[in-house]
Amino acid sequence: MPVSRLGDRVLKPLVAFGVLAAGFVATTSFAELLTTPSVDAIETTKLVARMMPRRHLNSPVLDDAYSAKFLETYLDTLDPMKRYFTRADVNEFQQYRTVLDDNLRNGNPELGLKAFARWQQRHAERTAYAVRLLDRDYDFTVDESRIVDPDLLQWSTPAELDERWRKYVKDQLLQAKLDDKALDETRERLKRRYRNQGRLIQQKDESEALELFLTAAGNVFDPHSTYMSPKTLKEFQDMMRLQLEGIGAALRGKDGYTKVVEIVEDGAAEKDGRLKVGDFIEAVGSSPDDLEDIVELPLNDVVKKIRGPKGTTVYLQVRPGDGGDLKLIDLVRQKIEMKDARVKGEIIDLEERIGRAGKVGVINLPSFYRDFESANAGAQSFASAGADVARVLEDFRKRGPLDAIILDVRGNGGGSLQEAIDITGMFIDQGPVVQVRDGQNIAAHYDEESGARTPLPLIVATNRFSASASEIFAGAIKDYRRGIVVGDRSTHGKGTVQNVEPVSRGLFNFGANKGALKLTIQQFYRVNGDSTQTRGVPSDIELPSVLDWIESGEEFLDNALPFDQIAHAEYQPTRMVTQGVINQLAARSRGRIKKDEKFQEIQEDIDRYLEVKNRTTVSLNEAERRAEKEKYDNEDEQDEKEREAELEANRDKVFPESPYNEELLNIAADYVQVLRQAVATQQGN
Repeated sequence: MPVSRLGDRVLKPLVAFGVLAAGFVATTSFAELLTTPSVDAIETTKLVARMMPRRHLNSPVLDDAYSAKFLETYLDTLDPMKRYFTRADVNEFQQYRTVLDDNLRNGNPELGLKAFARWQQRHAERTAYAVRLLDRDYDFTVDESRIVDPDLLQWSTPAELDERWRKYVKDQLLQAKLDDKALDETRERLKRRYRNQGRLIQQKDESEALELFLTAAGNVFDPHSTYMSPKTLKEFQDMMRLQLEGIGAALRGKDGYTKVVEIVEDGAAEKDGRLKVGDFIEAVGSSPDDLEDIVELPLNDVVKKIRGPKGTTVYLQVRPGDGGDLKLIDLVRQKIEMKDARVKGEIIDLEERIGRAGKVGVINLPSFYRDFESANAGAQSFASAGADVARVLEDFRKRGPLDAIILDVRGNGGGSLQEAIDITGMFIDQGPVVQVRDGQNIAAHYDEESGARTPLPLIVATNRFSASASEIFAGAIKDYRRGIVVGDRSTHGKGTVQNVEPVSRGLFNFGANKGALKLTIQQFYRVNGDSTQTRGVPSDIELPSVLDWIESGEEFLDNALPFDQIAHAEYQPTRMVTQGVINQLAARSRGRIKKDEKFQEIQEDIDRYLEVKNRTTVSLNEAERRAEKEKYDNEDEQDEKEREAELEANRDKVFPESPYNEELLNIAADYVQVLRQAVATQQGN
């Protein structure tokens, strides 16, 4: 997969908080609206400051050292590429360097609101300047470059920022020129993008500023401790329940436009019938007279505008994907069950797929989801990853016999600890699954159910985006020698547990909704005593992957807690996996990969990615950039066509054909073969 095509599959998950140039000057500035924090903001800040050190795993102290780190974290959150704040702004904010801890305790979010207002002000100023820059003519024969590595950037004077923005705008125009797009059209498109994004900045209110500020306060402890505003908390709860309220369409950003890539079964769009896959949504509104242009708007913001309360109507201005005039579609939002985010299973006939004997059951586990609200209320049925895995295993049993199982947790970012324990218990006999440290206390969490649901050989497919609960599962399977972990060099490395607790005065959450704190309260360890923190769960068999070279693991996050170890738990490993078995399977896999043309292309993609990754600057010289572009252009165009065709062909498949999936099937077939040979040898002796 060439670097130019990494966006959808690789780079998007790596974006934590990014701000593109945008903005416009409003009649009333945000700074004027935030001269004094509201009573609610003061009380929320005070409660958060009280709860954070008491609830956090390491009981951190709010002192001057914390305060200094807090200031740096917040400014970096607002302006990571140092495009907006001037050096004078940052120097002014230094007066808070040793008092933010005191301010938090006193319920004073002054710096949070002041810096946010200043960022909004600078955003508008820089947008106005960028729009003027777009109207200039540029000499693309000049031998100059711009810095793209944020670690090399410093807070700058207004004049230095002018130069940084000049190069930034020139780079955008040069890229359009290289893509054979008309510069006049590009200038108008970029202006529209800036204005749309600027409108979003102006619409942000005190609660959003406070959310960023208090999240930065938590991020000083570790990257997963955050504050959620009431609105964000609701979105989080909806995701955990696997349901949202909207039109029932999956969207994807493409060249500044919002493209419909899937119509969700039983959703409002499917029932209406007018919105089609391939259509482009260009405007959204609550009435035909209230349509807002969304071209060049970030996809996340488009989705927020389309979603809304069940029973309300949203109007979409749509350009048909197959041509034709714009049409206006009105859809009544309804509750959407996110079926695609649930467990799916498929039985693969190896003879048909890879020309080898046997059948393998594949289980795709996208997350360890659990509807906590319904579960706590004692509901008979609720969204549960464990229940769905059990259902698939039972289906496999009825349709068997099978030779092995592949459980796929690639891209699975985690979820419920209980679900991870329940699913692990389906593959092992009763025993400890994970050890958890809470302060100085360490306790093991057990699978209490005797026996396993299946004795079949197990392959666990992982990658760098397999995190948290995925690592509990993979680590337990590895330690019990119950199965073989195959994938990237290691998993993500998130070995901590977060708890979401309403921001309130005490045990009972009375009064107005003040959002919630998501705090790291525990750290988990494998039953062998190793933490998965920063190091993850290493694969038994590695497959070449670009993800291994992208700084996407826990170890690359600011303020990540360190790896450590505790004593191992008492557990009884099986005999299904030995180092000798792993060595045999790994050798066979390396042999196939070495001869496989697709994996050779993947290695070329890795080499190309590393070449781009290691650059700290990018040239603004057209001849140099064009030579670089032509080097990969034909390949990129062909790969894009192949990718679109692949997505369409595999849209409804649980385990689509790909170099990785075919190799996983081969490893599963090898594993079955090696185990049978071992049994035959033992019987012969």
